[in-house]
Amino acid sequence: MASTPSLLGRPVGSRGDQTRQRILEATLHCVAEVGYARATIREIARAAGMTSGSLYHYFPNKAELVKETFRDVARQTSPRFTAAVESVDGVLDKLMAVLDEVARMIRDNPDVVPFDRAIRVESAADLHLAEESDTIVAAVRTVVAEILREADAQGILGSQVDIQAATNAIDVLLMGLYDHALTAPANTFHTTVHALKLLIRGMFFDQARIASL
Repeated sequence: MASTPSLLGRPVGSRGDQTRQRILEATLHCVAEVGYARATIREIARAAGMTSGSLYHYFPNKAELVKETFRDVARQTSPRFTAAVESVDGVLDKLMAVLDEVARMIRDNPDVVPFDRAIRVESAADLHLAEESDTIVAAVRTVVAEILREADAQGILGSQVDIQAATNAIDVLLMGLYDHALTAPANTFHTTVHALKLLIRGMFFDQARIASL
Protein backbone atom coordinates (compact mmCIF):
# COMPACT_ATOMS: atom_id res chain seq x y z
CA MET A 1 0.00 0.00 0.00
CA ALA A 2 1.25 3.48 -0.81
CA SER A 3 2.41 5.55 2.14
CA THR A 4 0.04 8.12 3.61
CA PRO A 5 0.73 11.76 2.58
CA SER A 6 2.08 14.09 5.22
CA LEU A 7 -0.56 15.69 7.42
CA LEU A 8 1.46 18.91 7.56
CA GLY A 9 0.32 20.04 4.13
CA ARG A 10 -0.51 18.99 0.61
CA PRO A 11 2.40 17.01 -0.91
CA VAL A 12 3.96 18.36 -4.08
CA GLY A 13 5.87 16.70 -6.91
CA SER A 14 5.36 13.32 -8.51
CA ARG A 15 4.38 11.57 -5.28
CA GLY A 16 1.69 14.13 -4.59
CA ASP A 17 0.47 13.92 -8.19
CA GLN A 18 0.24 10.14 -7.96
CA THR A 19 -1.75 10.35 -4.75
CA ARG A 20 -4.05 12.95 -6.27
CA GLN A 21 -4.67 10.72 -9.27
CA ARG A 22 -5.40 7.79 -6.96
CA ILE A 23 -8.00 9.92 -5.19
CA LEU A 24 -9.65 10.82 -8.50
CA GLU A 25 -9.77 7.17 -9.54
CA ALA A 26 -11.29 6.21 -6.18
CA THR A 27 -13.89 8.96 -6.57
CA LEU A 28 -14.76 7.77 -10.06
CA HIS A 29 -15.32 4.24 -8.78
CA CYS A 30 -17.28 5.19 -5.64
CA VAL A 31 -19.64 7.59 -7.42
CA ALA A 32 -20.16 5.11 -10.25
CA GLU A 33 -21.02 2.43 -7.70
CA VAL A 34 -23.33 4.26 -5.27
CA GLY A 35 -24.09 7.67 -6.81
CA TYR A 36 -23.08 11.20 -5.87
CA ALA A 37 -25.28 11.59 -2.78
CA ARG A 38 -24.25 8.29 -1.18
CA ALA A 39 -20.55 8.51 -1.97
CA THR A 40 -18.81 9.82 1.15
CA ILE A 41 -15.37 11.30 1.67
CA ARG A 42 -14.69 8.51 4.15
CA GLU A 43 -15.44 5.78 1.59
CA ILE A 44 -13.51 7.56 -1.14
CA ALA A 45 -10.51 7.96 1.15
CA ARG A 46 -10.70 4.29 2.11
CA ALA A 47 -10.79 3.28 -1.57
CA ALA A 48 -7.76 5.50 -2.18
CA GLY A 49 -5.87 3.88 0.70
CA MET A 50 -5.68 6.97 2.90
CA THR A 51 -7.46 8.78 5.73
CA SER A 52 -10.19 11.37 5.29
CA GLY A 53 -7.93 13.96 6.88
CA SER A 54 -5.20 13.30 4.35
CA LEU A 55 -7.66 13.56 1.48
CA TYR A 56 -8.72 17.04 2.61
CA HIS A 57 -5.16 18.24 1.92
CA TYR A 58 -5.95 17.70 -1.76
CA PHE A 59 -9.61 18.70 -2.03
CA PRO A 60 -11.62 20.95 0.32
CA ASN A 61 -14.95 19.11 -0.03
CA LYS A 62 -16.78 16.38 -1.92
CA ALA A 63 -18.27 18.73 -4.51
CA GLU A 64 -14.86 20.02 -5.60
CA LEU A 65 -13.48 16.49 -5.62
CA VAL A 66 -16.25 15.16 -7.85
CA LYS A 67 -16.05 18.17 -10.17
CA GLU A 68 -12.32 17.65 -10.62
CA THR A 69 -12.89 13.94 -11.28
CA PHE A 70 -15.43 14.92 -13.93
CA ARG A 71 -12.92 17.30 -15.54
CA ASP A 72 -10.17 14.67 -15.35
CA VAL A 73 -12.29 12.15 -17.25
CA ALA A 74 -13.14 14.81 -19.84
CA ARG A 75 -9.47 15.68 -20.28
CA GLN A 76 -8.73 12.04 -21.04
CA THR A 77 -11.81 11.54 -23.23
CA SER A 78 -11.44 14.38 -25.72
CA PRO A 79 -7.93 13.48 -26.98
CA ARG A 80 -8.94 9.84 -27.37
CA PHE A 81 -11.84 10.67 -29.67
CA THR A 82 -9.81 13.23 -31.60
CA ALA A 83 -6.98 10.75 -32.15
CA ALA A 84 -9.40 8.00 -33.21
CA VAL A 85 -11.04 10.25 -35.80
CA GLU A 86 -7.73 11.55 -37.14
CA SER A 87 -6.50 7.99 -37.70
CA VAL A 88 -8.98 7.37 -40.53
CA ASP A 89 -10.22 9.09 -43.69
CA GLY A 90 -13.78 9.58 -44.86
CA VAL A 91 -16.84 10.78 -42.97
CA LEU A 92 -18.41 7.36 -42.40
CA ASP A 93 -15.13 5.84 -41.26
CA LYS A 94 -14.72 8.71 -38.79
CA LEU A 95 -18.18 8.09 -37.34
CA MET A 96 -17.30 4.40 -37.08
CA ALA A 97 -14.12 5.41 -35.24
CA VAL A 98 -16.21 7.37 -32.73
CA LEU A 99 -18.37 4.32 -32.01
CA ASP A 100 -15.32 2.08 -31.74
CA GLU A 101 -13.71 4.52 -29.30
CA VAL A 102 -16.87 4.58 -27.17
CA ALA A 103 -16.63 0.78 -26.95
CA ARG A 104 -12.92 0.93 -26.09
CA MET A 105 -13.46 3.62 -23.47
CA ILE A 106 -16.14 1.58 -21.74
CA ARG A 107 -13.97 -1.54 -21.94
CA ASP A 108 -10.90 0.25 -20.55
CA ASN A 109 -12.78 1.96 -17.71
CA PRO A 110 -16.29 0.65 -17.07
CA ASP A 111 -16.78 3.23 -14.29
CA VAL A 112 -16.82 6.18 -16.72
CA VAL A 113 -20.40 5.83 -17.98
CA PRO A 114 -22.11 5.10 -14.61
CA PHE A 115 -20.11 7.96 -13.05
CA ASP A 116 -21.17 10.40 -15.76
CA ARG A 117 -24.79 9.26 -15.57
CA ALA A 118 -24.89 9.33 -11.76
CA ILE A 119 -23.90 12.96 -11.41
CA ARG A 120 -26.13 14.04 -14.29
CA VAL A 121 -29.20 12.19 -13.07
CA GLU A 122 -28.77 13.46 -9.52
CA SER A 123 -28.17 17.00 -10.85
CA ALA A 124 -26.44 18.05 -7.66
CA ALA A 125 -26.80 21.84 -7.39
CA ASP A 126 -23.43 22.27 -5.69
CA LEU A 127 -21.59 20.76 -8.66
CA HIS A 128 -22.65 23.46 -11.15
CA LEU A 129 -21.91 21.09 -14.01
CA ALA A 130 -23.98 23.17 -16.41
CA GLU A 131 -21.17 25.72 -16.19
CA GLU A 132 -18.61 23.20 -17.43
CA SER A 133 -17.97 23.29 -21.17
CA ASP A 134 -15.24 20.65 -21.18
CA THR A 135 -17.38 17.65 -20.31
CA ILE A 136 -17.44 14.08 -21.50
CA VAL A 137 -20.61 14.56 -23.55
CA ALA A 138 -19.45 17.93 -24.91
CA ALA A 139 -16.14 16.42 -25.99
CA VAL A 140 -17.84 13.72 -28.05
CA ARG A 141 -20.46 16.11 -29.42
CA THR A 142 -17.74 18.51 -30.62
CA VAL A 143 -15.96 15.73 -32.50
CA VAL A 144 -19.19 14.48 -34.09
CA ALA A 145 -20.26 18.00 -35.10
CA GLU A 146 -16.93 18.53 -36.86
CA ILE A 147 -17.35 15.26 -38.77
CA LEU A 148 -20.84 16.27 -39.89
CA ARG A 149 -19.64 19.73 -40.95
CA GLU A 150 -17.11 17.94 -43.10
CA ALA A 151 -19.90 15.81 -44.58
CA ASP A 152 -21.92 18.93 -45.34
CA ALA A 153 -18.93 20.64 -46.97
CA GLN A 154 -18.42 17.58 -49.18
CA GLY A 155 -22.09 17.59 -50.15
CA ILE A 156 -22.71 14.09 -48.84
CA LEU A 157 -25.11 15.00 -46.04
CA GLY A 158 -28.67 14.15 -47.03
CA SER A 159 -30.60 17.02 -48.60
CA GLN A 160 -33.34 16.76 -45.97
CA VAL A 161 -30.94 16.77 -43.00
CA ASP A 162 -29.14 19.84 -41.67
CA ILE A 163 -26.01 19.74 -39.51
CA GLN A 164 -27.81 20.44 -36.24
CA ALA A 165 -30.41 17.74 -36.84
CA ALA A 166 -27.72 15.26 -37.82
CA THR A 167 -25.64 16.13 -34.74
CA ASN A 168 -28.69 15.72 -32.51
CA ALA A 169 -29.48 12.34 -34.09
CA ILE A 170 -25.97 10.97 -33.50
CA ASP A 171 -26.03 12.45 -30.00
CA VAL A 172 -29.25 10.58 -29.21
CA LEU A 173 -27.70 7.35 -30.47
CA LEU A 174 -24.60 7.83 -28.32
CA MET A 175 -26.57 8.72 -25.18
CA GLY A 176 -28.71 5.64 -25.70
CA LEU A 177 -25.55 3.60 -26.14
CA TYR A 178 -24.19 4.96 -22.84
CA ASP A 179 -27.38 3.91 -21.04
CA HIS A 180 -27.24 0.51 -22.73
CA ALA A 181 -23.68 0.05 -21.44
CA LEU A 182 -24.91 0.32 -17.84
CA THR A 183 -26.80 -2.97 -17.96
CA ALA A 184 -25.86 -4.91 -21.08
CA PRO A 185 -23.37 -7.80 -20.96
CA ALA A 186 -20.17 -7.11 -22.91
CA ASN A 187 -21.12 -9.33 -25.86
CA THR A 188 -24.55 -7.74 -26.15
CA PHE A 189 -23.07 -4.25 -25.99
CA HIS A 190 -20.56 -4.92 -28.75
CA THR A 191 -23.28 -6.48 -30.91
CA THR A 192 -25.31 -3.30 -30.44
CA VAL A 193 -22.34 -1.14 -31.45
CA HIS A 194 -21.99 -3.22 -34.62
CA ALA A 195 -25.71 -2.78 -35.40
CA LEU A 196 -25.43 1.00 -34.92
CA LYS A 197 -22.52 1.09 -37.35
CA LEU A 198 -24.63 -0.74 -39.93
CA LEU A 199 -27.49 1.69 -39.30
CA ILE A 200 -25.29 4.73 -39.91
CA ARG A 201 -23.82 3.16 -43.05
CA GLY A 202 -27.31 2.54 -44.42
CA MET A 203 -26.87 -1.22 -44.20
CA PHE A 204 -29.38 -1.90 -41.43
CA PHE A 205 -32.00 -3.20 -43.87
CA ASP A 206 -31.70 -5.40 -46.94
CA GLN A 207 -32.54 -2.83 -49.60
CA ALA A 208 -32.78 -5.42 -52.36
CA ARG A 209 -35.30 -7.40 -50.35
CA ILE A 210 -37.31 -4.27 -49.57
CA ALA A 211 -37.39 -3.33 -53.26
CA SER A 212 -38.74 -6.76 -54.14
CA LEU A 213 -41.70 -6.55 -51.76
